[in-house]
Amino acid sequence: MRSDQRRSDLLSNAASSSGAGADARRHARVIHALLEQRRDAYRLRRISLTARMQYAELTELAEAANLLILDEAAKEPALNSHFANPFRLQGRHAMRFSSFARYALCACVAAAMLAACSGSQPPIGAPLSASRASVTYNVLYSFKGGSDGEQPLGSLLDVNGTLYGTTWGGGHKGRTGRSLGTVFALTTSGAESVLHRFAGARQGDGANPRANLMDVNGTLYGTTSKGGTVQKEAWGTVFAISLSGDENVLYSFRGGAAGDGKLPTAGLARVGGTFYGTTNNGGNPSACQGGCGTVYSVTVNGSEKVLHSFGGSNDGRNPFAGLIDVDGTLYGTTGGGGANLKGTVFAITTSGKERVLHSFGGGSADGAGPLGALINVDGTLYGTTSDGGTKNGGTVFSISRTGKETVLYNFGPSGEAFPQGALTYVNGTLYGTTTAFNSYNGSIFSLTLDGKETVLHSFGGGTDGSDPEAGLINVNGTLYGTTAGGGANHGGTVFSLTP
Repeated sequence: MRSDQRRSDLLSNAASSSGAGADARRHARVIHALLEQRRDAYRLRRISLTARMQYAELTELAEAANLLILDEAAKEPALNSHFANPFRLQGRHAMRFSSFARYALCACVAAAMLAACSGSQPPIGAPLSASRASVTYNVLYSFKGGSDGEQPLGSLLDVNGTLYGTTWGGGHKGRTGRSLGTVFALTTSGAESVLHRFAGARQGDGANPRANLMDVNGTLYGTTSKGGTVQKEAWGTVFAISLSGDENVLYSFRGGAAGDGKLPTAGLARVGGTFYGTTNNGGNPSACQGGCGTVYSVTVNGSEKVLHSFGGSNDGRNPFAGLIDVDGTLYGTTGGGGANLKGTVFAITTSGKERVLHSFGGGSADGAGPLGALINVDGTLYGTTSDGGTKNGGTVFSISRTGKETVLYNFGPSGEAFPQGALTYVNGTLYGTTTAFNSYNGSIFSLTLDGKETVLHSFGGGTDGSDPEAGLINVNGTLYGTTAGGGANHGGTVFSLTP
């Protein structure tokens, strides 16, 4: 058995994968939790890997990480609320763990390296695609993989009627054979073009973006979770790209050894001409194995500063989502840490003074594991948790800027559950997505501010798409979004929905 440090390093390296499905990412979060929060008490055993009708059994995590590199394995903390309850993992190959005690001897990870694994046909008994009668749903584009992108994980951006986004996979391949991702443009009629194919650290470029873009006067800004200009410390980038596809790296993260962040999984916020963001790992290496994550600032000239290194415990750890600006103060979430080790909502000034507004409690009374960004509606913040709640399927919550939190809706146990993306607010109604798990392929839902939920579309897992992990955007009353899997080519989709 390898040392805890070696296993943690392998998981960090594993985060550079493309093509993993929703179940792989949820399994990865469990593995990460075991190593980071429980590693002194528990050991990992055999790993069962399921990938596109093929099964492989490996006896060591090292081989699993080396051979089937995992999407996001080091990026996200555990969703701890299920440690004491049956755990419904996402995806077609979902597994159920019966109690916290079983985690002492068993941790499972599904790592799908075959292209389009997350887009295979729905299993027997899976629900067909279905929309409410009053709803119009259309697939605008199905990603093809190869030189085209595949597996879009971030939300879209509207610039003068054209949609822009990123794909985690597709495009160029790196030296290990994994694809490195793209930036794409898409008309609302479905005509797609690839603006940039990331080249990875060997070419001084980023790799594997999973976040949304930001428009500043016709230039797009974003992050990649891997790659960078320093090959040995290729822990992600901040980049700029013109609407015609001219891309340059503004900053390359160096990781925890340098006290810097690593693995930025979220997009950027902008306050007064400076960008602000989060990294899922890195920062103070003594706080957590590999660092608990950071909040950083970066200028358009590439000057970066770590504003806050998360400390775990009562402080949060491992932010997965980005920040929002409300009257000059930044607000965000962490997937782990806090007083109950189930994630937090925090506020931070642009000078780096951070405070925890709420520590999620999990269980039936509260959510756990927030992975999406917050939104601001008339001074009240709204968000989702990917876990916890009365049905163990996640929640929608509201929280004041002084920290008073209310659960508005509880997801699960069947049908729609496990929301990961941010919400969208349109004319008094919240809209969002839930991810794939078991035989379900995800959904689009609406929710009134007093907690009345309606499923607008249930994904069938075939040509209509599967597993929407990002939030939606509103363009003149039509909602646009992405699915990580499904579609005609099994590489994910861009879709529109008119409520």
